[in-house]
Amino acid sequence: MGVRRIVLLGVGGHAKVVWDALSRMREENAIQVVAVLDDDARLWGKHFMNLTVQGAIHEIALVQAEAAVIAIGDNSARRRVYETVKALGIPLLNVIHPSAVIAADVQLGDGIVVFANVVVNIGARVGDNVILNTACTVDHDCVIGAHAHIAPGVHLAGGVSIGEGTLMGIASSAIPLVEIGKWVTVGAGSVVVRNIPDNVTIASIPARILEQKKQNGS
Repeated sequence: MGVRRIVLLGVGGHAKVVWDALSRMREENAIQVVAVLDDDARLWGKHFMNLTVQGAIHEIALVQAEAAVIAIGDNSARRRVYETVKALGIPLLNVIHPSAVIAADVQLGDGIVVFANVVVNIGARVGDNVILNTACTVDHDCVIGAHAHIAPGVHLAGGVSIGEGTLMGIASSAIPLVEIGKWVTVGAGSVVVRNIPDNVTIASIPARILEQKKQNGS
């Protein structure tokens, strides 16, 4: 089996963590990052890790790569890039740090990233383009919608549902069977103890609604 050539989409702090996870995956898999793209023109021609940022993300079709990895933390921006890549028919690679513990029956979508010391327990389902960030835990039978971001140190109890595009802020948590809507922002350290509607920002202990957002979190 030959080396699988990968293009990394996005340059920033989140992309550095993705790069590290990819590096550790390369110890057991034949993976080579051959190009880096970002939509910020100020970064073109500059170095990211050991590669030069070649241009904008929409130029991905010009790169000779077999698959792409989206390395963008912002949920809305990551969704836009995901849709661009999918429309072009370019496969997305799942990046899973070797230290992550994922139960055998967990359903994983396309283009997800799972960082160090993450635990995903039996019966969970993780949608496309999701970030499971450092040391978060996703307990049994949780459902996480596409384009969501589960930040470092988040704890989701059993049977929790997280809607599309929702951000669970760092060190936040949710009690069993809570349903959190689409494109919700959950503040850092918050504890969610009741169901939450779509398109709101919540925070505190227990978490309460602070503001209504536009549709799809924009």
